[in-house]
Amino acid sequence: MSGALSPRAAHFGMLLWALLVGLSFPAVGLMRELPPFTLTALRFAIACAGLYWLARRAPGFLPALQALPLYGIMGLCLAGFFGAMFWAAHHATALAMSTLYVSVPLLAYLLGLGFGVERLAWRLPAILALGAGGALALAFAESLGQAGEWRFGRGETVFFLGCIASALYPVLSKWGLATGRLADSAAVRTFWSLGVGGALIGALGLAIEPVERLAAMRIGDAMLLVYLGLFSSALTFWLLQRATAVLTPGAVTAYGYLVPFVSMLLLFVESPGRLGWEWLPGSALVIVAMALLMCQREPSAH
Repeated sequence: MSGALSPRAAHFGMLLWALLVGLSFPAVGLMRELPPFTLTALRFAIACAGLYWLARRAPGFLPALQALPLYGIMGLCLAGFFGAMFWAAHHATALAMSTLYVSVPLLAYLLGLGFGVERLAWRLPAILALGAGGALALAFAESLGQAGEWRFGRGETVFFLGCIASALYPVLSKWGLATGRLADSAAVRTFWSLGVGGALIGALGLAIEPVERLAAMRIGDAMLLVYLGLFSSALTFWLLQRATAVLTPGAVTAYGYLVPFVSMLLLFVESPGRLGWEWLPGSALVIVAMALLMCQREPSAH
């Protein structure tokens, strides 16, 4: 079912995933004045347009009836996460959100146990805990000198629900592959999940956002949107789906720990003066966790 893809190739693909996701955050920040839900729907539409030429000739491009509900739930997971993220950004601090996002790999592991696509063992949870410690240390280092406090209110609750939705996406993908409900092609799975998710996010944007603000989009914004659609959406979700075929959900989502590491490197490029010892512990823990993750053998979960 996973074709000729090896676990090592999947791990290296997820390293590229972490780099692309880390680079996308500064790009998204340049478009803050535009409606976020509508922008996300447009990103997903551009991603689907790019993926169509890869997916249309793959076996199983047109999903079977039994796959439609699963693609719908996967689309809801994407819509739920992005919707929660954009809403919580106005009701929770960046530190609180980055801290809560650390829970995604462990949530994916626990949900994977429930769906039978993870195996109960100590090694992967230990690696996830190590990586989570590193990501938290990086979040703490970034928060030094910034105003912000940790609390768990309405915004944090909504974002945590979004984290659960994010963790459920690779679990459902793995379960759908294991049960034969989803297509073998990563491009097909990415196309349909992004398509359904984009339609749901777009409907939400039309309902609650001033869509006329899109008229303020400049040529540079449009070019950035195309970049985000093709690379930060199409390529990253394809890499995730590709890795899901041979890695477990916990291992796939663990690469999220590298995203703040990439953000740290970008910060040093922009502001070398912020380089200090406080970044060292988190960086070391994340690097060790990722090295252990790439070295471990993937067990069969069923």
